[in-house]
Amino acid sequence: MSAAMGLRAMGLDLVNCGDRPYELRGYPAVALRDADGDAIAVRIIPGAAPITAGFDHPPTRIVLAPGERAGAALIWRNLVTDPTVVATAGAELDVAPSTGRPAYPVELDGPIDLGNTGRLGVSAWKRRDADPATQAPPRSDPPAPSTSPVNPL
Repeated sequence: MSAAMGLRAMGLDLVNCGDRPYELRGYPAVALRDADGDAIAVRIIPGAAPITAGFDHPPTRIVLAPGERAGAALIWRNLVTDPTVVATAGAELDVAPSTGRPAYPVELDGPIDLGNTGRLGVSAWKRRDADPATQAPPRSDPPAPSTSPVNPL
């Protein structure tokens, strides 16, 4: 993204760590809090048409088998468009898979620095390729010895 233009983005990953299929529809539900833990008033935008282009894929129904993953992204601009309005920076982020489901804290690498736009775009969930770190290793039997063990000493 173009930092000089104030454009920022952050990826979200959701892994089905359960033992049953998990259904996703639509967009993650996000909430920002300041450094004191107080809620920040933010206009959450499904997609990002007012912020940038190319981020508005429509949501689809996704069913994740155990170990499968989905991803979404947040996008915003750090702009000050009105000098009479104080700039906002989110220090804490809570994300739920969708509205009405429990939210979980997500660790941030830095603030979500909205400037004073008060807008945060959220992409729809999209199936992601499997991550080897989240999959169980393939089961394998030890190979049959083809020669006698050799003592290197």
